[in-house]
Amino acid sequence: MADRTGKRSLRVLVAGGGIAGQALAFWLTRGGHRVTVVERFPALRASGAQVDLRGQGIEAVERMELLETVRRKLVDEAGVAFVDSRGRRRATIMANTSGKGRQTLTSEYEIMRGDLVRILHDATKDDAEYVFGKSVDGFDQDEQHVTAHFSDGTSGAYDLLIGADGQGSRIRRALLPEGFDPYWRVGIHMAYWFVPRIASDTDIRDTYMAPGGRQIMRRSHNATETQAYFVLREESAEASAIHRAPAERQQRFWADRFRDAGWQTERFVDGMKDSPFFYSQEIAQVRTDTWSEGRVVLAGDAAHCASPYSGMGVSGGLVGAYVLSGEINRHADDLPTALTHYDRVLRPFVDEIQAEVNPRILRVGMPMNKHAISAFQNATALACFFRVPDLVARFSKEDRGGGWKLPNYTEARAACRVRSRESCESR
Repeated sequence: MADRTGKRSLRVLVAGGGIAGQALAFWLTRGGHRVTVVERFPALRASGAQVDLRGQGIEAVERMELLETVRRKLVDEAGVAFVDSRGRRRATIMANTSGKGRQTLTSEYEIMRGDLVRILHDATKDDAEYVFGKSVDGFDQDEQHVTAHFSDGTSGAYDLLIGADGQGSRIRRALLPEGFDPYWRVGIHMAYWFVPRIASDTDIRDTYMAPGGRQIMRRSHNATETQAYFVLREESAEASAIHRAPAERQQRFWADRFRDAGWQTERFVDGMKDSPFFYSQEIAQVRTDTWSEGRVVLAGDAAHCASPYSGMGVSGGLVGAYVLSGEINRHADDLPTALTHYDRVLRPFVDEIQAEVNPRILRVGMPMNKHAISAFQNATALACFFRVPDLVARFSKEDRGGGWKLPNYTEARAACRVRSRESCESR
């Protein structure tokens, strides 16, 4: 079938209704394609902790003409402080709000994941079909179609299946050779949840280090809630396995590991059981040599998860969705070419953001003993006294995505502008 411009209109199934999945729906519908997004959760998964936009990710949102909407939902986080066991700030690195150079530990664009998900959903819900409480359990494909088999026992034929189903992607597992391990691990684990905000919780993110490679972070995103993060440097089978255990066991694991850590540990552990959500994960990257086979392609974390420590996880998903959609829109009559170009164009960017994660540097920031913690805090305090982080950020020529330039897919951007004008006129 062709759209009104004469280009072929594809029937596309997107597995996963997160940030990357919704960004795909945004650009593909504007390319004239019929998009169905299936999400295994029963409703829009508009929850989660704080995320940020950096570099090319900011530009990707700007091209969607959603940057002003994002700005209205930004979290007020002015910077990051390193504190001692009494909560005294030893060093503070402020956000770079100059609009130039490189973002610091805190981005100029900090937003709650749920708010970003809702923004993308509002921009796509009238053009794409969303199906909640359903997942793709398997697929078959031939030269003409890919048939998806769903968790409710039904099946459907599509021109293209996109796996945007996250770091633990089922689509990727079915696509890659049996026994292939796509994960590149760094020996670090993280859990986060919400606790009630108290008077001493400010707009500066506090970071506390405890012996044993343990780190606690506190950041407050609204007037009533504070985010608590426990980060653990440990390479053990138990630590890797705990993330697949029931939530109660996960919480016991984290409480036991941090019981004697000091600072506000007791407050955060006590708040676990009443938190609206609790999330535990191993810090890992997804690295594969291929992102597609036939009429099935991977996107977002399913294809190239860069991990939270890259600072480019969300930005990478938005950029990847933009590139994949752009190549599909440009080569709708030749999917092999579209998917080949997707890999060729995006791979250098992915290599760049994944290289930002250096396990040796991460270990320096998670010392094992008190002397190493003191040395880290003193060095950081000295650097901040001489404004080194601020000067480095302001005068850096590139952000974490390097010099890679976002491609210009003019057709979809023109459609985006037309859609925006029509929306304004209808109001």
